[in-house]
Amino acid sequence: MKIKSLLAACLLSMGVLLFACKPSDSKIQQAVNEKLSASPGITAEVKGGVVTLSGEVSDEAARAAAESALAGVSGVKSVSNNITVKAPEPPMPPVTINPDDILKKTLDSAFSAAGFSGITVTAMDGEVTLSGSAKKSDLRKIMQTAQESKPKKVVNKLTLK
Repeated sequence: MKIKSLLAACLLSMGVLLFACKPSDSKIQQAVNEKLSASPGITAEVKGGVVTLSGEVSDEAARAAAESALAGVSGVKSVSNNITVKAPEPPMPPVTINPDDILKKTLDSAFSAAGFSGITVTAMDGEVTLSGSAKKSDLRKIMQTAQESKPKKVVNKLTLK
């Protein structure tokens, strides 16, 4: 009878020791947080050894990498990956090039408003050619005004005074 009692006590002790060796959720949480520290925007919650990932990443590779990073963490039973992938941003719209007549009218009125006279503007296939004469001190402002009208190219054929 003593042997049975001793054996039962040993088995009970071993059971308690084995259960005590299992990492707690807080220890698992700490290890998981360390693994995910290089993955901004991702959070994890641990309950009963099950890790639930959440957050938002830019692509599927980042989503998969976060889950893979937890593979070696002791005590993790499973991973529930609830991370979402952001929709790709729409591409930038192309720069619109004004039609020739609008380019010419825009520049004629801009130069007139700025007090620049003696400048002739021609526009063909989105390319603006400036001819005539202008003061050297006004050249920078004239060229800047021409570029702001969004032509393909500005050709300067001005004679400087």
